Amino acid sequence: MGSIHRDRIELLRAAMKREGIDAYMIPTADFHNSEYAADYFHTREFFSGFTGSAGTLIVRAQEACLWTDGRYFIQAAAELEGSGVTLMKMGEPGVPTITEYLRQNMEEGSVLGFDGRCIPSKEGKGYEKLMKSKKGSLKIGRDLAEGIWSDRPALPCHPVMLLEEDYTGEDIEDKLGRLRSAVQEAGADTYIDSKLDNIMWLLNMRGADVTCNPVALTHILVDERNVYLFIQDGEVTEELRSYAALHRISILPYDDLEEFLAVYDHRGDLLCDPDCVSYSVYLAARKGLENSKGGYEMIGAPSPLVGFKSVKNAVEMANIRACYKRDSVALCRFIMWVTETVGNPGAEPVTESGAAAYLDNLRAQIDDYMDLSFPTISAYGPNAAMMHYEAVPGVSDAQLAPEGMLLVDSGGQYLTGTTDVTRTIALGPVTEEMKKHYTLTAVSNLQLMGAVFLDGCTGANLDILAREPMWREALDYKCGTGHGIGYFLNVHETPPSIRWRVFPGRQDTPFEPGMIVSDEPGVYLEGKYGIRIETILEVVDHTTNEWGRFLAFEPLTLVPFDRNLIDPAYLTPDTRKLLNEYHERVRTELMPLMDPKEQEWLILQTEPV
Repeated sequence: MGSIHRDRIELLRAAMKREGIDAYMIPTADFHNSEYAADYFHTREFFSGFTGSAGTLIVRAQEACLWTDGRYFIQAAAELEGSGVTLMKMGEPGVPTITEYLRQNMEEGSVLGFDGRCIPSKEGKGYEKLMKSKKGSLKIGRDLAEGIWSDRPALPCHPVMLLEEDYTGEDIEDKLGRLRSAVQEAGADTYIDSKLDNIMWLLNMRGADVTCNPVALTHILVDERNVYLFIQDGEVTEELRSYAALHRISILPYDDLEEFLAVYDHRGDLLCDPDCVSYSVYLAARKGLENSKGGYEMIGAPSPLVGFKSVKNAVEMANIRACYKRDSVALCRFIMWVTETVGNPGAEPVTESGAAAYLDNLRAQIDDYMDLSFPTISAYGPNAAMMHYEAVPGVSDAQLAPEGMLLVDSGGQYLTGTTDVTRTIALGPVTEEMKKHYTLTAVSNLQLMGAVFLDGCTGANLDILAREPMWREALDYKCGTGHGIGYFLNVHETPPSIRWRVFPGRQDTPFEPGMIVSDEPGVYLEGKYGIRIETILEVVDHTTNEWGRFLAFEPLTLVPFDRNLIDPAYLTPDTRKLLNEYHERVRTELMPLMDPKEQEWLILQTEPV
C-alpha cells in the first residue's frame, strides 16, 4: 500500500507547485474540529495511509512528515511503512513540534497552505504570525485533495432529531437565556460557534453526521434576539422548521456562514472561542467587524457552552446512572460469553472482530440504544499494546485462544446517556508479569476512584493518584488518565480531563458535581500485551466543614475487575478495601437486572479478595 500513498503525495506536490505552495498541512479534522471526522474528511489518511484518529501530515517538495501522539506510535509506524512519510512521535525527546518544524524549515518568503476550514482559529493565527515573521504568507482557500481524490465520499447529511425535556432536563429558552447572560457579562452582544456538541446541547438537537457522535454539521450565531442556524437543507425536517419558528431560529444554508459574517450588521462586540471556530470562520468574522460601522471588536474567550454542558443536571444524571447500569449488564454478559466460549471444543472459533460484533449486538438490544459511542476496540495479545487498535477482518483480526488477555474498550450512545468502558479479561493461563501489571493498573484505577479532594482541584492535581503506582515501578502510559463524557453526545468531552502534563496556555477546569470523567490507566508493552481498566466516575459532593468543601468520585461503570488477574501481593490494605467495596457495589446494583445464571456468575466474580 505504501507505493499508492507515495504516488498520491507526488500528485499533491504537483498541485502545490501549481498553487505556489511550499508546504501543505493536512490535519485530522472536519470543518468543526470534530474528533471523529466523517469519511469525506479523511484527507490525511488518503495521502499518508495512517488511519488513526489523530495526526497531522505536512508535505514539502522533498519531505513528508506525520505527527501523532503516543496512543498511535506503534500503529503509525506500521501503516506508514513504504509511504515515504516520516513518523514524528509527538512529545518524544528530539522531536520538534509542528510549529518548531515549520520555523526551522520554511524559508523566507515561502508559502504555507492548508484548508482554513479545517484549522482551529487559534492555530491559524499562530501560523499567520509565524509566516509573517518569515516574510511569507498563508494560502488557505483551496482543499488540494479536490482533483486528486476522485472517489471522495459525499459530505454527510442526515435529518436531525429533537430531544424532549425528559432527556435534556432543560428547555431551549432557558439555555439561550443562560448563554445570552454569559455573553453580556463578557461585554459582547453576539456569539458565534461551530463546535458541534455545543450547538446540539444548546438547541436540544442531535444528528448523525459524525461517526459515533450524534451531531449535525452546523454553525450558529446568537444575538440578543435571534439565533441563526447554518445547516444543510437535507438535515431540516418539518419538526425542526416548526421548532425554529417557535424559538426565533433562522435556518440558513450551511455553506453561507462566511458570506453572512462578512455582511452581518453588528450592534456590539462579538464573543468567539478560538477553539470553537475555524480559521476561515475567524477571518470572515474579523472582516465583518472591520466593515461594521460601530467599530466593534472580537472578544476571544472560552465558550460558556463548554462549561454549561459539562455539568449535567439532575434529570441528565438520573438518566445516566440508569443507563450505565444497563450498559454494564451488557458488558458482564459479554465477559461471561467470551470466557465460556473461547477454548470450548464444541464452540465456533472467535476472532477479535467477532467478539466486538457480539458485544455490539448486546448493546443494540438495550431499549434506547442509538449507536456505538466509538468503534469497539477488541484487541488480543500483542494487538492490545496499540491503544486504539481496530480489528479488520482479512487484515488484522487475531483468533482468540484460551490463554493470555483480551482488552475490550467499548461504549454506546443512548437517549439516556453516553457510555465508555474498558476491561481486560483473562482468557486462560497468564504470566506472573501479566498479573503484576494488571494489579498495578487496578490499583491505579481504584486509588483515583476512591479520591476525596477539595473543591477547586483539577485533573492535574489528581492524576498522581493513578500514576504513582506505575511510576514507582518505572512504568507509564503515554496518554491522559481521564476525559470528560457528554450526555448522548461526544464520548470525549471538554473541559474535564485528568493528566499530569501541563500545557502552556491551557487552563484546567476545576471539577464540579455533575461532571463525569473517565479513569483509565494502563500498561502497554509493544509486541507483548496491553492492559487498560476504564471506569467512568461521577463527581459528587462529599462533605463541607471548617476546612472547606470536599468532593469525591462515585463509579458509574459497574463491571467487575478480573479476579483471575489480581495478584494480592500488589494490593495495599486500602486498595484491597476499595476493590472489595467496588465489587460489593457492583453485585448490589446489578443483581436485580440479571437472570439466575448471570447472578451466579456475578457472585463468583465479586467475591472478596
